[in-house]
Amino acid sequence: MVKSKSYQDYLIESLKDPNEAAGYLNAALEGGDMHVFLLALQNVIKARGRVSEIAEKTKKSRTSLYKSLSETGNPYLIKINEILLVLGMHLTVTPNKKHTRRAA
Repeated sequence: MVKSKSYQDYLIESLKDPNEAAGYLNAALEGGDMHVFLLALQNVIKARGRVSEIAEKTKKSRTSLYKSLSETGNPYLIKINEILLVLGMHLTVTPNKKHTRRAA
């Protein structure tokens, strides 16, 4: 019997690729709901490294990072996105060409 992968396992594995991660994050941004984007960003962080490694590299505590990605999220990011939507614009994510390898 062949063991199948869960969707979450498949998703996390695919998000290790910077281009896949960027496409996934852009799809989350297109809807304009920053809570969806923050959930997507959590998945990318899981795929690209442990939260503690990301926190260390961004010089933030793990608690601060978790808080930024929580349901209440980052109010500044939410406000900027609302302003951009009113202006008929939106944020996009592109892979950093200098860092195409695994981030963490």
